[in-house]
Amino acid sequence: MFNKILIANRGEIAVRIARTARKLGITSVAVYSQADANGMHVEVCDEAYGIGGAAASDSYLRADRILEVAQRCGAQAIHPGYGFLSENSEFARACESVGIAFIGPPASAIEAMGSKSEAKKIMQSANVPLVPGYHGDDQSDDLLRKESKAIGFPQLIKATAGGGGKGMRVVNQQSEFDAALISARREALASFGDDKVLIERYLPAPRHVEMQVFADGHGNVVHLFERDCSIQRRHQKVLEEAPAPGMSESLRAQMGQAAVNCARAIGYVGAGTVEFLLDTDGSFYFMEMNTRLQVEHPVTEMITGLDLVHWQLRVASGEALPLKQSDIQLNGHAFEARIYAEAPDRDFMPATGQIRYLAQPSISDSVRIDTGVRVGDDVGINYDPMIAKLIVHADDRLTALNKMRVALRDYQILGVQTNIGFLSSLLEVGEFSDENFDTGFIEKHRGKLFDKKEERVANAACVAGLAVLPAIANSDCLDPWAGKSAWRMNQTPTHKIKLSLDDRDYALAITPAENRWQICCDENTIEVAAKWLDETHLQIEINASLLTVPVQINKDIISIWHDNREWRFTRHNPMQALDNEAETGNQFVAPMPGAIISIPVSAGDTVEAGDVLLVMEAMKMEHSMVAPMKATVTDVFFAEGDQVEEGDKLISLEIFE
Repeated sequence: MFNKILIANRGEIAVRIARTARKLGITSVAVYSQADANGMHVEVCDEAYGIGGAAASDSYLRADRILEVAQRCGAQAIHPGYGFLSENSEFARACESVGIAFIGPPASAIEAMGSKSEAKKIMQSANVPLVPGYHGDDQSDDLLRKESKAIGFPQLIKATAGGGGKGMRVVNQQSEFDAALISARREALASFGDDKVLIERYLPAPRHVEMQVFADGHGNVVHLFERDCSIQRRHQKVLEEAPAPGMSESLRAQMGQAAVNCARAIGYVGAGTVEFLLDTDGSFYFMEMNTRLQVEHPVTEMITGLDLVHWQLRVASGEALPLKQSDIQLNGHAFEARIYAEAPDRDFMPATGQIRYLAQPSISDSVRIDTGVRVGDDVGINYDPMIAKLIVHADDRLTALNKMRVALRDYQILGVQTNIGFLSSLLEVGEFSDENFDTGFIEKHRGKLFDKKEERVANAACVAGLAVLPAIANSDCLDPWAGKSAWRMNQTPTHKIKLSLDDRDYALAITPAENRWQICCDENTIEVAAKWLDETHLQIEINASLLTVPVQINKDIISIWHDNREWRFTRHNPMQALDNEAETGNQFVAPMPGAIISIPVSAGDTVEAGDVLLVMEAMKMEHSMVAPMKATVTDVFFAEGDQVEEGDKLISLEIFE
């Protein structure tokens, strides 16, 4: 076993690897960018070294600097985690060339599976079923269009290098193909340095089921059962579970054997995942193999009781697998929810901000949190927006599902928008509880998952209004002499507060009523009792229910955690200048910080509904802005390559009457 390892990654996966290393008495070494100098993974590891600027290309993707640190500090091995250099065969070879073990598969195995098209050729030779498609080397536009027509629709354009939903576009008809191809190539080149693509028939209602495999350098290969990763947005997983619901022992054996055969075919060593599409008739198709540890590996650890990072370290140091296939037991059911900084109701746009308040579920043998952030940490634009992974385990699926519901209710974050409320809503959809789902689940149930329910918003506005009420600290709200109230002689002491959320205004009138507060919001009136428990927690009694609401106030921004999500209201300040120029509603603003990568229009151009106006890149994803209707472009405020901040005006239109 190694004495010292370097972790060539950041965030929750670096923290997770370091903790296993510590249990084994192995010294862990962190590397960090300028943006991560105070990161949690730096604190958790035994040693830490800076390797460059905030951008991944200046730090975590700099193989030369990472190897230099590894040699300087005396690390015997490098664990790449996932993402960044984890599936970079050149980096694996470079480690080997300087006598440092790469805690992952051989470079040859990474290369064999690194290209989706080459991987499918290998699987075809091994008689593993494949989805119909084109995986060839000829990447000319004319040939790809021809193959696209032959494959039929819907179809999927996918980058042959990498994964995570990047460089992937669904095409529903031929007229969409050219624009989708350009976008997929551009994103693939930016993410993986390779714009080669493949085209496959898009199965309308498959499930995404993957098998965890493990191999050593002594010819032993096993699988550690399957995970169902069908719940996805933007082709990226947000909720995983193990084992897959409804999986028969026969199908599990077939899929497991196919995964083991795949690993053997490429001389695999270490932890890997073979991903399949499972169709409604029980047939399954090879999709790809990830030659690294997966984000969702904790659910496998929960149902097997094994530490996969421990296995990785043992195998990389030359040891044989500690168990045979017959020794590996499946126990109970586990879920993993990925908690992201993102706006689900804005097409899951990544969010940025500082974590100003954080409350987490209690950790136990059946509730686990893998995270790399703390209160005060910033979620910026340079890296993936995942904040944490929440994992639960129970004897059966229904119990585990209920345990996840409770754990999500106990997870509270203020300062950056998250998907926690969305995840909670997802678990309440009956079809998911009934095991009736596929990869299109989120889109199919959009009406249930994104129903804002005006009453919920109005109640949240009332709570936010109470949070900024000066008199709320006074225990006797009827005492006119105590506190900063709205008391006036011979008049009803009414506080008038105006709040905004998502371009909607809420006018509140708050008056005392028998040791309670009466709040009028639009045409609704509620009565509540309220008091501060401390500087950040407001206790409210409403409809005979007692709630404790976390609150953060930053100037005119009031953030509260209520109804299982953050609500961020803006308070209208009557002292602000009244001559601010009004928004016309025909201007596009940056939804978050990022870089402008394409502007296919110019001032004076006429555009039709659906035409792409601008493409920006943020958090390693492309975001397109399209014309809502026929219009004339009146102004373009930035150029390709420019960096923009959230709220910057990008393009203005004059809508045709």
